[in-house]
Amino acid sequence: MLAENIKKLRKKRGLSQDKLAKLADVTHTTLVKLESGANDNPTIKTLAKIAAALNVKVDELI
Repeated sequence: MLAENIKKLRKKRGLSQDKLAKLADVTHTTLVKLESGANDNPTIKTLAKIAAALNVKVDELI
């Protein structure tokens, strides 16, 4: 669910994985793992950065 939500929100905003990673100040690898579901337990700090970059609340990612 987390993976799908991040991907959906990223695409809705027309962002590439690389661009979102830069905006959220996380590594590209981290973002790829989150979107693919390989990492389904990110830190709250990472979630907060991605949520902020997507201009949504953390709740909307989860």
